[in-house]
Amino acid sequence: MGTRLHLAAALHATGEEAFNARHWAELVREAEEAKLDFVTFDDSLGGRPGLDAVLTAARIAPLTTHVGLVPTAVVTHTEPFHLSKAIATLDHVSGGRAGVQLAVAPDPADARHFGRRSAGPESELWEEAADYAEVLRRLWDSWEDDAEIRDVATGRFIDREKLHHIDFEGRWFKVRGPSITPRPPQGHPLIAASEPLGDIVFADEVSASERLVFRDVEASTPIEELVAWHDEGFAGFRLHGDLRLITREVVPELRRRGLFRTEYEHTTLRGHLGLARPANQFA
Repeated sequence: MGTRLHLAAALHATGEEAFNARHWAELVREAEEAKLDFVTFDDSLGGRPGLDAVLTAARIAPLTTHVGLVPTAVVTHTEPFHLSKAIATLDHVSGGRAGVQLAVAPDPADARHFGRRSAGPESELWEEAADYAEVLRRLWDSWEDDAEIRDVATGRFIDREKLHHIDFEGRWFKVRGPSITPRPPQGHPLIAASEPLGDIVFADEVSASERLVFRDVEASTPIEELVAWHDEGFAGFRLHGDLRLITREVVPELRRRGLFRTEYEHTTLRGHLGLARPANQFA
């Protein structure tokens, strides 16, 4: 038996289905029944018609119990403070299964939609995204794990000494903090991107970094190719295409070869991926 690989599914919908929460819920339930590590949701800001990805994940969270939920957030035109509390809330609602895929928006049409700034070179937007990821992590740490007291007798809800200003100042924004949302169950919800900014990088080559590298492939990719890429060092694959092909053909064959789980062994997304819960940098 080889080292087990990880599997995710990129969920897509077109037409009226893209605006139907029940359709998204059915897709995620099928992914969970197949014991996939996580699913990703595209965001309508990225040019694909549909619902807000983070809100869609929040709607699905109470209807599932194990599969990770990783919505896409286009960070070029959104504020890190708002996204940090939205993903922290998703982590609380899901019991520790939240993540976020950071994306950038170099298209001038997106910039005109907001009217706040012009779109810069894509390389510069990714530099901004790296700062964005750092602010997310600091805001999630701005509450210590035991900052909530909830002492009715004394009327104290939080220990103010365990809330911290993050005092981040970079080229693109300044954030003082702290967050208005308690520290997420995972400490840091998973951060993914097509650049090496967080816990997972979606790439076609295995890097020397400590990040988990997932390769984007079609669901119809031959199993032998997946096995060969896994042997090269890919931690796993994000599969695109027919979800039923993934859950009813790809997963059973990988499971037959001993390369994929038969049951969930953990309750959090970081647990599924073998990632430790980060220590609080301010504690």
